[in-house]
Amino acid sequence: MCQHEPTCPPAEAPDREAARVVASFREQGWSLLCNGVIVFDDTGELLPDGSTIAPHRGPARHALVG
Repeated sequence: MCQHEPTCPPAEAPDREAARVVASFREQGWSLLCNGVIVFDDTGELLPDGSTIAPHRGPARHALVG
């Protein structure tokens, strides 16, 4: 899926949130990463396989991007 160099981490990787944002919907509170992960402003995540990660820390990095 990822076309970047170096390649973004896959959805299964612990550092999956380091993938680039490909679409951001701030008004709805979520962003799509290039590895298929949807990250929410509360730091919860929806993985491509449908599993979820509960909110787990302070403000999400993608929510702070300009």
